[in-house]
Amino acid sequence: MQISARNVFEGKIENVKVGAVMANVKIKIESPQLVTAIITKESVEKLGLKKGDAVSAIIKSTEIMVGKE
Repeated sequence: MQISARNVFEGKIENVKVGAVMANVKIKIESPQLVTAIITKESVEKLGLKKGDAVSAIIKSTEIMVGKE
């Protein structure tokens, strides 16, 4: 797979929680150790995502937030 995004982390799915419209997908990677993706239920079903699958976490810079206490 070739893409233009530079922020790509390889990992395995730790957990998938599917709601009525959206799904919460936790991906275990080397560093940081866990990334959570909120994606559509349709995408989970289309990709056939399940616990233990090898996947890529592709992070778009427009979707990253920074917080500080």
